[in-house]
Amino acid sequence: MKKVLLVAVLAFGMFAANAQDKKDAPKDGWKKGGTFTLLANQSAFSNWVAGGENTIAGNLGVNYDFNYLKGDLIWDNKLILAYGISNTETNGTRKTDDRIELNSLMGKHAKKNWYYSYFLNFKTQFTDGYDYKADPNATFAVSKLLAPLYITTGPGMLWKKSDNLKVNISPAAAKIIYVGDTTLSNLGAYGVDPGKKTRFELGFNLGAYYKTEIAKNVTMENTLNLYSNYLDKPQNIDIDYLVNFVMPINKHLNTTVSFHALYDDNTYQGFQVMEVFGLGFTYNF
Repeated sequence: MKKVLLVAVLAFGMFAANAQDKKDAPKDGWKKGGTFTLLANQSAFSNWVAGGENTIAGNLGVNYDFNYLKGDLIWDNKLILAYGISNTETNGTRKTDDRIELNSLMGKHAKKNWYYSYFLNFKTQFTDGYDYKADPNATFAVSKLLAPLYITTGPGMLWKKSDNLKVNISPAAAKIIYVGDTTLSNLGAYGVDPGKKTRFELGFNLGAYYKTEIAKNVTMENTLNLYSNYLDKPQNIDIDYLVNFVMPINKHLNTTVSFHALYDDNTYQGFQVMEVFGLGFTYNF
């Protein structure tokens, strides 16, 4: 856990240190934009002596920002949607990615780059998830839509250099974990008491975002969220770190590398890590 956290902090520190002031003052009103991405890969074998298995896989993603500015008031919003599947001759079709996340942050200017802030994070998934190692036949869903649902919210202070570089600190953030499925809640999944559908936490939350061009036509986007629950094992810090590298080939084709690390001891006693590399189609809107 310490190594991944250190890498995340160093990434933000190194690139934030090189950040440049914006030349033009931002204009009042809405600023909207996003990307739709389709990553796909296929492997096919015929009489291949070295061995192999026909595979096809795909990942869909939407990353959309809609930010509002009015005088000394700001309202930044980011919607992230992701879904991925793979199909092999042996295992059939399995889900590889599933994410619905909304981040909303309101701020009122205080001084220089500082704002009084209030944030909201909403996170769940689209479809049922399975532990394929323990349950290869996918007979029991370990997660579902709104099971779990994470809602984290609270007041704090925002340091914002630009839309591409900001850090929000909330020392009194409420976190609600909701498990809408009765079977899972009865088992006490995701930290809820058995038989109850919700768990309440109060703690410290840090959210940071940084996006930059690290080389010509190579973009890196970092998102880091840390949470410590004052009410239960505050030393066990929840970590959610996502970094995306995008290298365009032309207007609609690019190479994408993603690394996502999660730590939440209410879900799993260890790190959850996902890496995705692929050639994809991208549409900006």
